[in-house]
Amino acid sequence: MATHQVVNASVQWTDAMRFVGSATSGHALVIDADRQRNSAPGPMELVLIALCACTATDVVEILRKKREPFASVEVRAEGVRAASSPTVYETIHIVYRVRGKVAPKAVADAVRLSEEKYCSVSAMLQRTANVTTAIEQDEHPTHKIE
Repeated sequence: MATHQVVNASVQWTDAMRFVGSATSGHALVIDADRQRNSAPGPMELVLIALCACTATDVVEILRKKREPFASVEVRAEGVRAASSPTVYETIHIVYRVRGKVAPKAVADAVRLSEEKYCSVSAMLQRTANVTTAIEQDEHPTHKIE
């Protein structure tokens, strides 16, 4: 039987609308909710960064298991927020760019598995946003990543 994983997070106000956040891992980062000042990522930017990191992790892991010779994986996301509060993401478009001589089906399968089964951040965001994806492939890598 699976056990629940408890994750703790906290923020400490520093000045203006800036905070230092940390979580169970013990790592910290600065967050700035003032988009005019823009001295650090804002909370909603961090949501998109978390989405990109979560799904990129899945894609890399799946391509490695399939022994696909990828040289790089880049994931970009563009989110459109609601016009009124709460300004949640209504649409998110994710673009996966994979370089190397990787079978297109392997990339498509990895993206689909991440989206439908593995990426927790995507699963949460799909409850409030229409999430779409696109894949770009480039067979001419600069080097292979092991």
